[in-house]
Amino acid sequence: MDFFEFTDFRVIDAIDILLVAALLYYLHRLVKGTVAINIFIGIVIIYGIWRLTEILEMELLSKILGGFLGAGMFALIVVFQQEIRNFLLMVGSTNFNTKRFVKQFKSISKDSVATTDIEPIMEAIKKMSASKTGALIVIKRNNSLDFVKSSGDVMNVTVNQPIIESIFYKNSPLHDGAMLIEENKITATRVILPVSSDRKIPLRFGLRHRAAVGVTEKSDAVALIVSEESGQISYLKDGDFVLFENISELTKLLNKDLS
Repeated sequence: MDFFEFTDFRVIDAIDILLVAALLYYLHRLVKGTVAINIFIGIVIIYGIWRLTEILEMELLSKILGGFLGAGMFALIVVFQQEIRNFLLMVGSTNFNTKRFVKQFKSISKDSVATTDIEPIMEAIKKMSASKTGALIVIKRNNSLDFVKSSGDVMNVTVNQPIIESIFYKNSPLHDGAMLIEENKITATRVILPVSSDRKIPLRFGLRHRAAVGVTEKSDAVALIVSEESGQISYLKDGDFVLFENISELTKLLNKDLS
């Protein structure tokens, strides 16, 4: 069989390729920024090697890899149960439509603009830093934050500086816990985040930093922290944090990560 013969290529084959590309794209979006992305990439690589061994008629290796992929499906369901649930919810949602898919697919090759208004967040962070007002703000990117949102008080307020400052005011009943921002909306306050047990986190950093590390390890969200003791501003992404003093540099980095 000539594997480089394309004369029999049909329209249905093109549709088949597009559907597979769409499936892989949405699977990647669901696991992007989480520890599951490494497992996802590993599976794709193993599957590619398996298909190559079949084409080259390497029967022994092909059977071994095929058996591994077949038996591993049950383990994958356990590992990816949250991602599978989110994928099925997305497929069943009325928001999953052709227009949205085309828009998102086009955004891969074009520079996008952050949907969250960063300026009021930065202004609030700057003032809270000067007054040493403790704050923890988590900003959604691609992954859902529903797994932590339910632990707090649900809101639906457009992002603005006075609201952010009033929520984290020391005598405010809402200042404990984290604030969630999704699509330029403050969607929850007093949110309880999963605390990281990573021993690499310096001892001088307290519960806010460990909670921010925890949520950025389990999702692709980013987090901003203002230390109540020193007023130091920290920025966290993928479980790592950077200390900032220059607001303009932090603004550029945040705008880039949210785009």
